[in-house]
Amino acid sequence: MAVVTIRLVRGFGLAALFLAAALFGIASGVLLAFVGDLPQITALDDYTPSTITRVLGRDDTVVGEYATERREVVTFAQIPPVVRQAIMAAEDADFNGHMGLQPTRMAWAAFRDLTSPGRTPGRSTLTQQLARNLFQDTIGFDRSWERKIKEALVALQIERRYTKDEIFTMYCNQIYWGHGAYGVQAAARLYFDTPVADLSVEQAALLAGIIQSPERQSPYVNVQAATRRRGYAIGRMAEEGFLTPDEAAAAKASPIVTAGAPLAGPTLAPYFVENIRQELQARYGAQAIYESGLTVRTGLDPVLQRAANLALDRELRRIDRLSGYRKPGRNLVVEKVELETFKVPRWSRAPNMGDVIPALVVGVESNTIRVRAGAWYGTIAARDFAWTRRRASALVRRGDLIDARIISRTDQGQTFTAALEQAPAIEGAVVAIENRTGQILAMVGGYSFARSQFNRATQALRQVGSTFKPFVYTAAIDRGYTATSLIDDSPVSYPAGPGQPLWEPRNYDREFLGPIMLRDALAGSRNVPTIKLMDALGAAQVVGLARRMGITSPLPEYLPVAIGAAEATLLEMTSAYSAYANQGVRVTPLPVLQVTDRDGNILEQHRPEPHEALRADTAYVMAHLLQGAVQHGTGTKARVLNWPVGGKTGTTDDYTDAWFIGFDPEITVGVWVGRDQKKTIGPDQTGTAAALPIWIEIMKPWVERRRAELPEPPSFERPSNVIMVMTSKGLEAFIAGTEPGIR
Repeated sequence: MAVVTIRLVRGFGLAALFLAAALFGIASGVLLAFVGDLPQITALDDYTPSTITRVLGRDDTVVGEYATERREVVTFAQIPPVVRQAIMAAEDADFNGHMGLQPTRMAWAAFRDLTSPGRTPGRSTLTQQLARNLFQDTIGFDRSWERKIKEALVALQIERRYTKDEIFTMYCNQIYWGHGAYGVQAAARLYFDTPVADLSVEQAALLAGIIQSPERQSPYVNVQAATRRRGYAIGRMAEEGFLTPDEAAAAKASPIVTAGAPLAGPTLAPYFVENIRQELQARYGAQAIYESGLTVRTGLDPVLQRAANLALDRELRRIDRLSGYRKPGRNLVVEKVELETFKVPRWSRAPNMGDVIPALVVGVESNTIRVRAGAWYGTIAARDFAWTRRRASALVRRGDLIDARIISRTDQGQTFTAALEQAPAIEGAVVAIENRTGQILAMVGGYSFARSQFNRATQALRQVGSTFKPFVYTAAIDRGYTATSLIDDSPVSYPAGPGQPLWEPRNYDREFLGPIMLRDALAGSRNVPTIKLMDALGAAQVVGLARRMGITSPLPEYLPVAIGAAEATLLEMTSAYSAYANQGVRVTPLPVLQVTDRDGNILEQHRPEPHEALRADTAYVMAHLLQGAVQHGTGTKARVLNWPVGGKTGTTDDYTDAWFIGFDPEITVGVWVGRDQKKTIGPDQTGTAAALPIWIEIMKPWVERRRAELPEPPSFERPSNVIMVMTSKGLEAFIAGTEPGIR
């Protein structure tokens, strides 16, 4: 019997050895089969994931971003304990103890796969997840054992080469958290608008809970699913001893409060940011812009930019209304879209007072329009669409998607009242420049960047109208004319070319005033005196001065240019006017101040580039004359500012272009309104009617801010050779030697 037992034991021993050898052979075969396909782990020694390039304004706030993956890299020390605990508890509680794999998990996964083929081979450790995310091109994301084996082998290599802190940090910087956010810092900002260091227990738990499926479990997509996953993570934190039962209960009971929207929405200055992107991409290439985490510092003033955005939007809508109401361009009933489930990204945020939001018409009752915006329901009363001069039933129908401006809202019940709006068919542009430095403080290139990315501030060549006239008068002041010089405002004709009828220019009011002071001709924007003045000076003289002031667009040397027949961009014209307020010095417009790499190394730095466009005395006299155009001429509406400003309106034939360019001692702001096709804006839409109101609305907050910051309003610096003389028109500026009574 003993002999039989010994033989059985020997038999089992041999079988075990044979099984072990077989398993070793299989393992060796697996290793040999896959080792050649595995990535080089040493590449992680220089781990530099794709990061966001940020454009900063002058107050260091973010005004725009470029990224293929929205990511901010953080160090281990920047990840607070509560975030580490939440992620480990929810995803891999034994992270600090295992070697990158969990054999028991893998064995259980193998059993499940054998008994239920087709199921996922089991949940991975943090290191395995990191391996899969870092080397997805090699390992892949398919649900196969081949992928699982490669993932495990890479995880083992990662664990051998790096510390647990390094692995965890790479994990937190690499993982995708939904809605374009990569890494825990970007996730913290996306969901809670806070840095990761400031996350609370419940916020950390939510991020940890949704890692496995962020697009489906995001609170922006499914609040119930997010709540369940947050509860799971909190429960696991309590099981692991990171939270007491009372702390866990309190965290689970707290409501989910997010930043309000899955995306930041349109950037504050999309046209400006796109203009910079084009410049940087030409110098560094697309990969550097979108993946290298550059920091781009600019002079953009967020307060002034917001004012420009709001003013242009509001005034373009006002002007557009004058042409009447247009039927909505989209009806969901016609498109056979389910009204109850339809949504747009803007509806993820509550409607705020003054916002213009898309709203879905759900019905019309008793001349009242009923609308829905996500979970909010609103009404538009007859008085709030009275501008259309039509009844509600003639304006909209169920399923129409319309624009609504929020008048009031009631949080309880989620209701609001609104006014009917429509997206304007006309366009506009704004540029603001700091006179002394040339820094671009604000830029709006059109009504909507989403509708058209064409930048009308920098790319559109438009007839400049009467905004060219100051160049004629500047050339005259340079040649000895004064504010009181007389110019003849009487009928005149000029040859127009062989076989052409004579050109007989007219004034806007179709009247002639006879001899008129230069000051009054400029303030009243008289055409005939301006043309006669250019004729006397010589077209080449005037065009040459305009060139010195920064106009680079084509300027033919013929008389109609005097009254704005030539074309230029808004940026060119605004930059030229800035010389009047800056003692004749024009500084090249400066969009970018500095570019640094992700480590803070300076790649480029830009200083102001000044150009002497005018003599200081000529510039001061012109600034004084253009102040007169505001006080007594076509720009009198701007007197409401009660601030030292000068400027000039511009209008082209058939009201196709409306301009106002104005300045104070510190900044110059240019506004243009028109249509992309050269068609009329509307009857009587002059620079005074269409562009000047926008300029005033932009300047109001600027003036209020400067009043609060300065002991008294700024003043234009008067050169020592400019003297002030009291005339019949009031106090006038003269270059010494040209004042009345001097021969």
